Amino acid sequence: MNSISRRQRFAAGMVVLAAITALFFPGLAHAQTDATADQWTFSITPYLWLPNVNGTLKYDIPQGAGGSPEVETGPNDYLQNLQSVVMLTGEVRRDRWSVFTDVIYLAFTDENSKVTSVNFGSSLVSSSLNLATSSSLRGTAWTLGAGYAVQTGHAVKLDVFAGLRYFSLQASTSWQLVTDITATGGGGLTFPRNGGISAGEDLWDGIIGVRGRIPLGISRWSIPYYLDFGAGSSQLTYQWMLGIAYSFKWGEMTLAYRDLYFDQKDDKLVQDLRFDGPALGATIRF
Repeated sequence: MNSISRRQRFAAGMVVLAAITALFFPGLAHAQTDATADQWTFSITPYLWLPNVNGTLKYDIPQGAGGSPEVETGPNDYLQNLQSVVMLTGEVRRDRWSVFTDVIYLAFTDENSKVTSVNFGSSLVSSSLNLATSSSLRGTAWTLGAGYAVQTGHAVKLDVFAGLRYFSLQASTSWQLVTDITATGGGGLTFPRNGGISAGEDLWDGIIGVRGRIPLGISRWSIPYYLDFGAGSSQLTYQWMLGIAYSFKWGEMTLAYRDLYFDQKDDKLVQDLRFDGPALGATIRF
């Protein structure tokens, strides 16, 4: 996976989005009325997200082995591997300012995986000898952001924001290979055909982004959107969401597609990891 090209594409995407906003929505920032400017508004959104998981994990040297394995997991079936989920979003807003938070807990078991290579330090040996390799993943992602509405009113809503994202991952892999893997160039180092390993990682990343919605005419339908990217513990992390929503007096229902990505590279556990799939949520406003 080419992380440089991903960074370039998303940086270009942010520039394009900012340009579109400046060109087509320059006069909408004054649409908010004084009657609602000083009111506090709150919302809470429980939702269900069914992501697929794709990624590459790089473990340290397991006990009894001579090299460290690189493991590729996914793609996998949504419901077959998804063990448990907890997902909740909340927002507080006053005038143009807002604070929002989003919490996700996901647990996957028996993810189809494969050992793609073993690093013996002085040599890297590729592997295609997998018989039965599987991984389990447990992750918590927490996003916190503070935003300012640069566009308000019925025609379009756009917030720019900054914040942070915390991601805690616990991963374990059990492998079965056709045979032991031996280091090239001698040295007597081997990687056993059977074994298992576990590891964990905590990532803290600063993020910036945009979020909002575009109403479809004067109907109750609208298009909510969200995009952020950042870095810190990760070389790159991003998240985007695009959906369709229908409003009620009490709030709205939203069907969306969501993509969350992390990339550490180097010798870190998370070489790259992506969660993407459909989401359904109900927002209650008060």
